[in-house]
Amino acid sequence: MKNGIGLSAFGILLIVLLFVGIPYIQFEIPKSILLLNTMFLSIILEAFPFILIGVFASAVIQTFVSEDMVRRFIPKNPLLAIVPATIVSVLLPVCECAIILVVRRLLRKGLPLHVGIIFLVGAPILNPIVFASTYYAFQSEPSMAYARMGLAFLLAIIIGLVMYVLFKNTSQLKHSTEDLVTATEQQTELTGKRKWKTVFYHASDEFFDVGKYVIFGTIVASAFQTYFNRDLLVTVSENDIVAPLVMMAFGFVLSICSEADAFIASSFSHTFSTGSLLAFLLYGPMLDLKNAIILFAYFKSKFVVVFMGVITVAVFAIVLVYQSVIL
Repeated sequence: MKNGIGLSAFGILLIVLLFVGIPYIQFEIPKSILLLNTMFLSIILEAFPFILIGVFASAVIQTFVSEDMVRRFIPKNPLLAIVPATIVSVLLPVCECAIILVVRRLLRKGLPLHVGIIFLVGAPILNPIVFASTYYAFQSEPSMAYARMGLAFLLAIIIGLVMYVLFKNTSQLKHSTEDLVTATEQQTELTGKRKWKTVFYHASDEFFDVGKYVIFGTIVASAFQTYFNRDLLVTVSENDIVAPLVMMAFGFVLSICSEADAFIASSFSHTFSTGSLLAFLLYGPMLDLKNAIILFAYFKSKFVVVFMGVITVAVFAIVLVYQSVIL
């Protein structure tokens, strides 16, 4: 396992140094490559602090939270657990990538699958940081922030309920060598300093494990932002059916953390309708290119495909209803 960590660390360091060093290379480089480099670094610098929060939260859960503790705080009736789980999402101010690590660890500790799903889709939006950034970005239209929070709350409940109907509480995690390590640790009770050493061990292991997926997703997202002609978006901006779908796809590929995406959305406020901007603000934090890659790495493929489909249909449907009824 140490060799695997070493190779992952070396690969991540090599890629980051390559992108950091590009501006200092003396020979002439195409502007598109420099822009690609800038996009890459901006997404990485934005995402990695939250990834660090996620891996340490995951490691603390692994070390200090027992299966009995998780079961004690979850209502036995799965339907009664949906609304409280959505409310708890407000207390998890982590981005869409980091929440996957936290939820995966909680699922291993016995958290019901549909409750974990609610955390996955709710936590990246339903927290005070995202509300504040959205409110600030749309100062001339503060209702956008309230609409984002309200629709995200409803979506978390709907998606959690649908996924419960489809999968009940069956295990959808992929098995890994970490399961063997965890099983061995559980046979020996850790105390004092050994617990904190275990926290840092798990955190470093998970950081380099997830880091390669984040970097790969960031490279693809940076290439899209660099070479995609945004003028194409304007041509569909007036269509109330197509425009939300286009902005959802834009949010998926752009892969911007939910704490900052409102500022991108506000730049399109004179081009796209409120419904289309909400589709961007709701879909991106729930599902983007980076976290889709991480989901496929840690969860069974069939589950991830269905999960992505449910999110897509639910967000599109609720935006259409909001446009028709409210707007």
